[in-house]
Amino acid sequence: MRRPYILLLLSLFMISMLTACVQKNQLSDGTKLIDKEKFIFAASGEFKPFSYLNDDLSMTGFDVEVGNAVGKELGLEPIQKRMKFKGLIEGIKTGRADAAVASHTINTARAKQVSFSTPYYYSGPQIFTRPDSNIKTVEDLKGKEVAVAKGSTYADTAKKYTSNLKMYDSDITALKALSIGRHDAVITDFVTGKSAKKEGFKIEGQQLIERSEQAIVVPKDNPELLKRINDALHRLRDNGTLTRISKKYFDEDITKKPE
Repeated sequence: MRRPYILLLLSLFMISMLTACVQKNQLSDGTKLIDKEKFIFAASGEFKPFSYLNDDLSMTGFDVEVGNAVGKELGLEPIQKRMKFKGLIEGIKTGRADAAVASHTINTARAKQVSFSTPYYYSGPQIFTRPDSNIKTVEDLKGKEVAVAKGSTYADTAKKYTSNLKMYDSDITALKALSIGRHDAVITDFVTGKSAKKEGFKIEGQQLIERSEQAIVVPKDNPELLKRINDALHRLRDNGTLTRISKKYFDEDITKKPE
């Protein structure tokens, strides 16, 4: 009888802990925040140049600077929180952060779980290979071993062309593996691949498969925060902040919708 009783107590404890995770402060306009004076946003720190670690283990990168700018535009103190990319959606749903500024591609599967802001940059998956590869297009991927990041939309894209997938915690580690001779190709964001090549990775960009829109992720039960984030992004576009951050990291403006 003792064991079921202990299990019951543990279950009740876990339920109370989960409940505590989602309790937030509600402001006068209906916005819900973990801390009413802070904008706590999550990123992975695994997706250079979008988010990566400094020597002191704080995060920097394009996404992180956008998150900081949004927080300040909201009149709040921006606080970064690091989470594995594959756990970010669940982390936002359960209240571990107010939002995720982490290069999430807008798609219908994710939209069932969370809300998306207006896009803050535009990207797209691209095939990357070693320079001596014969792979040029998606038709060449049949049966080939393709490396992708866990939980990314690029994994879903790759599944359309091959069943031979290798999963990595981040796009950078997948590209590094490709560069040193593993796997046949990587599918990832074209900007990430371009930046990795510039840093000396022995890779070559091939077919750009499609275009995608990247947005900030917000819990579905926080529409006022979503509205305020969209307003903040609008102002950051108009005053040139998003363009400035983009050119700092990419030498081009990826925040404007392609023609």
